[in-house]
Amino acid sequence: MGERVPAAVTWGMLAAWMVHDAEELATMASWSRTASDRLGARFPWVPWERLEVSQRHVNVAIGLMGGVMAGASALGARTGGRSPAFQAVLAAFGLHGVVHLAQAAAARGYTPGVVTAPLVVLPFSWWAWRRLKAAGVPTGGTCSTVAGLVIFPLVTAGVHAAAHALSHRAPGRAGRRARRERWF
Repeated sequence: MGERVPAAVTWGMLAAWMVHDAEELATMASWSRTASDRLGARFPWVPWERLEVSQRHVNVAIGLMGGVMAGASALGARTGGRSPAFQAVLAAFGLHGVVHLAQAAAARGYTPGVVTAPLVVLPFSWWAWRRLKAAGVPTGGTCSTVAGLVIFPLVTAGVHAAAHALSHRAPGRAGRRARRERWF
């Protein structure tokens, strides 16, 4: 058996995610509004207007994903990095960094998260896997990577669907009254 897995590996994933998502929090809503014309000309088959997100949506989505990341980090800390769920989320986090680079390449410019992906996400993910292996932690290898590939789009879609539902709540009584008055 190797060395003990430091908390910097397990809770570090949450910290690295927080740094990365701070960039997304600051840029995603405004970028989604301003990039749609440029991207629409390049990729006309994509319904860019439907992909525009409000700051409220971004805030809710990042908060929900924060819960996922905190839970996975806690599982990793409790199990010394041995939790399959922690390892799958770590694999998904690294994949997330690669996706950001691919998005920026496809868009031929800045996309939210592309600055911290190569500076934080990818180096942290690489380092964390090396530390797990050095500590003798059995990693799922391909199994973790496949699990990460499967959960990444599912969790991301689920978080954004929930954020959409929560950030586009039905208006209260005053909102319904105002909407009725507009139509009459």
